[in-house]
Amino acid sequence: MKRRITLIPGDGIGPEVSLAARRCVEATGVEVQWEVVHAGADIMEKKGTPLPDEVLESIRRNKIAIKGPVTTPIGSGFRSVNVALRKELDLYACYRPCKLYPGVRSPFQAIDLIVVRENTEDLYAGIEFESGSPEAKTLVEKIKELNPKAKFHPEPAISIKPISRFATERIVRFAFETAVKNNRKKVTAVHKANIMKCTDGLFLQVAREVAKKYEGKIQFDDRIVDNMCMQLVQKPNDYDVLVLPNLYGDIVSDLCAGLIGGLGIAPGANIGEGAALFEATHGSAPKYKGLNKANPTAMILSAVLMLRHLGEAKPADQLENAVATVLKEGKSVTYDLKADRNDPTAVGTSQMADAIIKALIR
Repeated sequence: MKRRITLIPGDGIGPEVSLAARRCVEATGVEVQWEVVHAGADIMEKKGTPLPDEVLESIRRNKIAIKGPVTTPIGSGFRSVNVALRKELDLYACYRPCKLYPGVRSPFQAIDLIVVRENTEDLYAGIEFESGSPEAKTLVEKIKELNPKAKFHPEPAISIKPISRFATERIVRFAFETAVKNNRKKVTAVHKANIMKCTDGLFLQVAREVAKKYEGKIQFDDRIVDNMCMQLVQKPNDYDVLVLPNLYGDIVSDLCAGLIGGLGIAPGANIGEGAALFEATHGSAPKYKGLNKANPTAMILSAVLMLRHLGEAKPADQLENAVATVLKEGKSVTYDLKADRNDPTAVGTSQMADAIIKALIR
């Protein structure tokens, strides 16, 4: 039976790493019918939108998708395609395993963390008001009316941070179920409830309530987010599964990627009740577009997560082992995985995929 999967190549280095992942999936023997659709900066030039309707329609139809990185403008232009996909499809759980593979340079050892990030609320909800706008001025006056102690500097830009019981409960439950499924021992809720007593306070309160349902199965603790960052740098092996609101999750997941060698090694998934989207967690690196230099590891490991989600556990394990073999050998890897980034023995994106496929079919 062929699996029908939406493939979004992305832009910048996206098409190259997406092709590497596609080839590796096909080499496992899992039969796939790819439905290729396009999103990002390149398609915007043709269709006037970075996220055409056919992309969402394809994912809703197939229930499963894998996406290469896409370019997101900083400070102006269209909002993130990634954020839009998560919101439109209610992909409420961002799942990012951070595992250190032998052969990858890191000052740490045996890192094996899972970061679970809430995807739909918090400051990423996109409820913003521009400085000096009539809406921002009206909102400031309303806030002063509701809270006479509130003080503002002139003409602030404002973002709203919603945190709900509903969204918190389902993401914390997802974190605990992830811990159970992956034979993990502990879930840590990360927050700033000491300062944001209403929003983060609710997140912590609900996390504690959900944790009681798993007593005797999974341990639970919590950490203030700034302390969590220090703890992860000092003693990361004390932690297992982390669950966080949206913004903290974005930051801490990149920190954890740094522990294992960088974003080039870090896979990701965005999961909802009706669909799942798998993607490398790094950017589109447009300056390397078409140069066959980009590290495909994160994209290929995202495909591993996808295969597991599809119930293809054996092919997923075989592909992950093949990636681990190539990383450990350290020969057929891209320049960023070499001890010296100018090492002339570094290979290109497609050649590293070749090596992984060769290791897969040994």
